[in-house]
Amino acid sequence: MASDVKILVVGDLMLDHYIWGSCDRISPEAPVQVVKINSETYRLGGAGNVVANLLSLGAKVSVASVVGDDSVGNNIKNMLNDIGAKTNLLKFEDSRKSSIKSRVIATHQQVVRIDSESAEPIKDSKNFIKDICENLDRFNAVLLSDYGKGVLISDVCQEIIKKCKQMQIPVLVDPKGSDYKKYKGATLLTPNKKEASEATGLKIDSDEKLLIAIKNLKETAELKYSIITISEAGIALFDDELEIFPAEAKEVFDVTGAGDTVLATLGYMLASGANIKEAIKMANLAAAVVVGKIGSATANFAEINELLQDRESIHYEKKIKSADELVEIFAHKENKKIVFTNGCFDVLHAGHTKYLAKARSFGDILVVGLNSDTSVKRLKGESRPVNSQDDRASVLGSLGFVDYVVIFDEDTPLNLITKLKPDVLVKGADYAGKEVVGSQIVKDVRLVEFVDGKSTTSIIKRIIDANK
Repeated sequence: MASDVKILVVGDLMLDHYIWGSCDRISPEAPVQVVKINSETYRLGGAGNVVANLLSLGAKVSVASVVGDDSVGNNIKNMLNDIGAKTNLLKFEDSRKSSIKSRVIATHQQVVRIDSESAEPIKDSKNFIKDICENLDRFNAVLLSDYGKGVLISDVCQEIIKKCKQMQIPVLVDPKGSDYKKYKGATLLTPNKKEASEATGLKIDSDEKLLIAIKNLKETAELKYSIITISEAGIALFDDELEIFPAEAKEVFDVTGAGDTVLATLGYMLASGANIKEAIKMANLAAAVVVGKIGSATANFAEINELLQDRESIHYEKKIKSADELVEIFAHKENKKIVFTNGCFDVLHAGHTKYLAKARSFGDILVVGLNSDTSVKRLKGESRPVNSQDDRASVLGSLGFVDYVVIFDEDTPLNLITKLKPDVLVKGADYAGKEVVGSQIVKDVRLVEFVDGKSTTSIIKRIIDANK
């Protein structure tokens, strides 16, 4: 990924305090458990978890916040410094009580949580804003992590967002509460379905309601992109149309901190120059890594790439479909441009991959019609194919730019094209001046140049010659 990505996190910092113990009796003083303390641990919480996620991804992170001038506040600063975050924009307020959430856990069960904190608005917001805005030119993105503890008041949010817009710096917000006016003009917000329902007054119980809500958020908050995280269903995006990116998690052990991971990953990707769809896909993968762990966790690119490789090794088999299955799939993709090409693809080589990549560029979905074994024998002779139709289909399905593979038994794909009715038909440039099968059905026919010297026949000949 991109190196030297600098991100500023502004928001509510807190300390998560865990008291681990055991329990084998009830108190004689009251009907409560008696917990014997075995150990205690501390973790950065709130915006601190966003910081930890960004650092795990490889970003250089600065933190702007206001904490109490107390032992908890000093612990927070020290822990941030220990993990590599810069704290020169962190301020201390005398009368403020730093946030600490103490959880007593006995026999793997949380018994009670005790919160000690201040939630009133920060006092010297003018200088806080001034210090942040004077340093914005150092950053590639700004993340606002709002936990409703008084740091991200309306003036702070609006002044940062306005200045960032002037400087063309993306601002991503994890919102709190139901009034999103203070986030007006941000690049995007990351509310979950419940938060989006509260903000719009809509019960989001269908795709139609989801579309209304996500458009409402974009318009009322004047966002560049509108996003709603929808739990196990993934992430919904509204740019020009509604698009849902499915979640990647196979096993969910703990969703704690998943929202922070999504915010951090989206911010890192946009700061690195990725487009919004690439950013969302990566955020889904990062969230899948995190929910597979216990407690507030982080994801790094090694873990994400490992997960991605696992997904690709499983998912490519699902790309192999029958014609009837594709007709059903396309019925729900009316706004997508379908591209079709076909061939034997017996021994896959660089000529094939460049041809298929070019074909995919002509639309949204690439379908490859694959000649069956019997069809190849009729066309190429009894010695072909070298590889079976199942093996050839699997190899094609493993290519990222191939969306679906469908095997057909006829000598030509005319029946298949008639059934699928693609928008674009792609063939090799050697068909110039010839009639392309299916051209009477498809409005747009594209011819693509082959790579010189690259063919299955020539590869097979070289292998035979080498073994004489």
